Amino acid sequence: MPTIETPAERESSESLLTVVIALLANGLLAAAKSFAAAVTGSASMVAEAAHSWADTGNEVFLLVAERQGNRPRDADHPRGYGRATYTWSLVAAFGLFSAGAVVSVWHGLTELAGEEADPSYTVNYVVLGIAFVLEGISFAQATRQVHGAARRVGLHPLRYVSRTSNPTLRAVFFEDFAALLGILLAGGGIALHQLTGEAVFDAIGSIAVGVLLGFVAVFLMRRNMEYLLGEGISPRLRSEVITELLAHPQIERITYLHVEYVGPQRLFVVAAVDLTGDDREGHLAVRLREVEAEIERNPTIEDAILTLAPPDEPALTP
Repeated sequence: MPTIETPAERESSESLLTVVIALLANGLLAAAKSFAAAVTGSASMVAEAAHSWADTGNEVFLLVAERQGNRPRDADHPRGYGRATYTWSLVAAFGLFSAGAVVSVWHGLTELAGEEADPSYTVNYVVLGIAFVLEGISFAQATRQVHGAARRVGLHPLRYVSRTSNPTLRAVFFEDFAALLGILLAGGGIALHQLTGEAVFDAIGSIAVGVLLGFVAVFLMRRNMEYLLGEGISPRLRSEVITELLAHPQIERITYLHVEYVGPQRLFVVAAVDLTGDDREGHLAVRLREVEAEIERNPTIEDAILTLAPPDEPALTP
């Protein structure tokens, strides 16, 4: 069945590689930024260290999300474990908010009223430069995956990454983008401190990084909550689902259709259909179960439930 996204197996493996690269980059940067923050006392560097530690923890949660969400369905979870991906991604987004945004803003505010430090600007610039390169590598990997998936389904990359049912890809993409922008904000605050001698600019840089992380974290939390609540599908995908169901040799018409995501590239389908022929009720029930099983062979369909369509209801069209 065609969908607006890539098959789950392919995108899951790509997402796993993206997360691993981000985890390695952020782990190294968290240690380097923490060292620079301790040596220089820069408020902006403290914010960047908190940012990288938050991102490192988030990547661990995202790895757990990939592992939990890919478990096969069983009797206790007939629609699979895909929504576990959104749960763990929500935890990761909250971690970004609490450990990154709140800490950065709080530290910046305390530095506004604190004593001025005399940081070693060279150390800060070297660490931020290395950070920009490593974050750029991670962001390039996420961008390649986004562009490839968006191209396959004919969507703009930014629209795809904001609407995709893959929370891991969305999290890494926006966190890496925020990381690059945060480095520029931190570097700007440090540079203004050096040029003017006013430590207030360094503190403002820390606050700016925190505000940026707050916006990204709230956006990611909101998107994961929407999918946990059962986000529906786009009109385009709905039309494609109807078309594919009608292409089944035993389905004559459809009068009702409900489709929602139950995981990354995983759909739950409920449809009222009119089967071909004029069988007895008992035989029709058997045929319905057979058609359901055939539909569920598609890797995108996690669970399908078919019922008989009332004769007086109008048929759905693509």
